Amino acid sequence: MIIQTLANGDPALAIMMHEHNALCQQLCHAFGNSEFEAMDPLDLVIYAISHHDAGWLEFDRNPELDGRTGLPYNLGDTPPKHIVRTSVLSPDFNEKHHAFCGLLSSMHSWGLYNGRYGLSDLVLLDQILEDDRPTTEAMLKGELERQERLKAELAKDPETAAWIEERKLLQCYKHLQFIDTLALYFNRVHKYARKEQTFTNVPVSKDRDVSVTIKPVGAGTYAMSPFPFATSGAEFAFAGHPITESVRANPKQIGRSETDWEHFRLVEG
Repeated sequence: MIIQTLANGDPALAIMMHEHNALCQQLCHAFGNSEFEAMDPLDLVIYAISHHDAGWLEFDRNPELDGRTGLPYNLGDTPPKHIVRTSVLSPDFNEKHHAFCGLLSSMHSWGLYNGRYGLSDLVLLDQILEDDRPTTEAMLKGELERQERLKAELAKDPETAAWIEERKLLQCYKHLQFIDTLALYFNRVHKYARKEQTFTNVPVSKDRDVSVTIKPVGAGTYAMSPFPFATSGAEFAFAGHPITESVRANPKQIGRSETDWEHFRLVEG
C-alpha cells in the first residue's frame, strides 16, 4: 500500500494498491488527443495498466507494520521478500487475462529494478542488500524468461505480432510508466505538499516522446503542459483510509475502515 505524506495534523492516509490501480484506470480512459496517440491495443493496454499492481492484493489485506514508523509498510519500504512476491503475482494475474497484458506487467516488474529500461536513473537493484539479491535476481531472471515466452506466443499471430515490434511495445510500456507515476504524484503526496513535477518520456507516438509538466494552479486543480488528455477540466478521484489508533492496533482492518476521497481536475496549461 501507499502511505501518503502527512500535513496539517491529519492522520496518515493508507491507499491500497487496488485504489491506486483504480486511479490509473481513470487516467487511462482519458488519455489521448489530436497530439497524443491513444493507447493501442486499447482494451489490453488499459487492462494491464489498471491491474499492474494486482499482485499486492494479498499483502494489502494482511499488512505488516514498519517498526520505524508504527504504520503499515509504505510501498518503497516494504521488505524485499514481499516485493519480490508481488512482482511475480502481478504478471501472473495479467497473463491470465491475455499474453500481452502479462508481457507489459512483467516488463513493469523487471523495469522497476533496472532503471525502467533506461528511462530512469533509479536502479532499484543497486539498493538491494546482499542477502536479498539471490531471490531478487532469480525473480528478475524468471520475468525475462516469461517475456520471451509471451513474445513467442504473440508472434504466432500477425495481429498480435505487430504489438511486440520494439518501438510499439516500448510505447505501450511508456504509457504504463507515465500513468503509474502520474497516479503516484497524487497518491503519495498530500495535496498541500504537491509541487511542480516533470514526467519524461511520455509517448506522443511510437517514434516521439515529450516531457509533460504538472503544477498546482488552484484548489484541487492542476495544469499540465503539453496536455495529454482528451478533455481539459476532467475530474478524477481516488480513495484512501485514515490510519486511526484502532487501525494501528489491527492493520488488517485498513481496507474495511473509513474511506476518504480526494477529487481533482486536470486542465490544459
